[in-house]
Amino acid sequence: MHNKVTVQDIADALGISRNTVSKAINNSGGLADATREKILQKAVEMGYKQFSYVRAAASSLPAADESADASAFQGEIALFTTVFLSKPHFGALMLDTFQREISRLGYTLNTHRVTEANLRDGTLPITFRPSQVKAIICIEMFNRAYDEMVCGLGFPVLFVDGPARRDGYSLPADQLYMDNSTEISRFIRDALQRGERRIGFIGNPDHCQSFYERYLAYFFTMQLAGGTAEEKYCIRHNHTDEIFEQLYALDELPDLFICANDFVAGDAIRALYSLGKTVPEDVRILGFDDSTESRRSRPTLSTIHIHTQVMATEAVHLLMSRMKEPTLNYRVVHTQTDLIERESTNH
Repeated sequence: MHNKVTVQDIADALGISRNTVSKAINNSGGLADATREKILQKAVEMGYKQFSYVRAAASSLPAADESADASAFQGEIALFTTVFLSKPHFGALMLDTFQREISRLGYTLNTHRVTEANLRDGTLPITFRPSQVKAIICIEMFNRAYDEMVCGLGFPVLFVDGPARRDGYSLPADQLYMDNSTEISRFIRDALQRGERRIGFIGNPDHCQSFYERYLAYFFTMQLAGGTAEEKYCIRHNHTDEIFEQLYALDELPDLFICANDFVAGDAIRALYSLGKTVPEDVRILGFDDSTESRRSRPTLSTIHIHTQVMATEAVHLLMSRMKEPTLNYRVVHTQTDLIERESTNH
């Protein structure tokens, strides 16, 4: 029965619009915290698909110190990041829920910006004070040597995404990812069945593990489903200028480009427009992340939705259980994603 609960059911139960519920569930902004909290609580209560897992996971969260008052200060969770996590970034949306959940357990979340100098010299951010820190969560931390140094500090560490594992070597830490393969593979198989044989990929697979997994999903699906991942249609860059140069060099466009994320897709669309091409008429485009920009772009961008609420709850569960049981085997977790088709892949 839980799987049958819809966004409209939640809206009817609260006497609000479907659009308002959708904004809260997708954490897309524009709502007061109290309103969003009320909607999310109702979604959990009613067993909405995305939150049936959240309810189960939250109920099993271990306390960091069962002898302590969970409302009392337990310590700091340090966030290490190399970028400013603005609202369009999935990590910023995930951290809203993550911070709310750890605060209920008595922890604060403090952000420590890792600079280029820190990466170069292997030094910690000047704001980092280890005396109160209980664990570290890393987002947009893709420098393997620096990440290994962080893993050696003696704290429980969780990476949300991480450096590309092209060599097969994994970090000695828990790692959390979105499912980067299933929906890309399904989308490509459907395209091949429609007779679209020329399918390309845009994005640098070495940028991070998620980009690498998305490229592998593209490459292996093409090979195993009877297509060919043609090298000329693989643009291994993330920025407009480089994308433009390789698109300009093509004698013909593919039917479809799979892009490493929505920002890369946006750069690809701008590059195509500058070449006098249009989307989806000349080439179809699929992004990844379901960022707010994907809904505002023209055309609106087909993409793959990341359930940031689920990722946040899983992040809390991974960190709290690691703090309680430091000797657990390291875990690599992927959370569900869902394809959302919009104008950029109309056919």
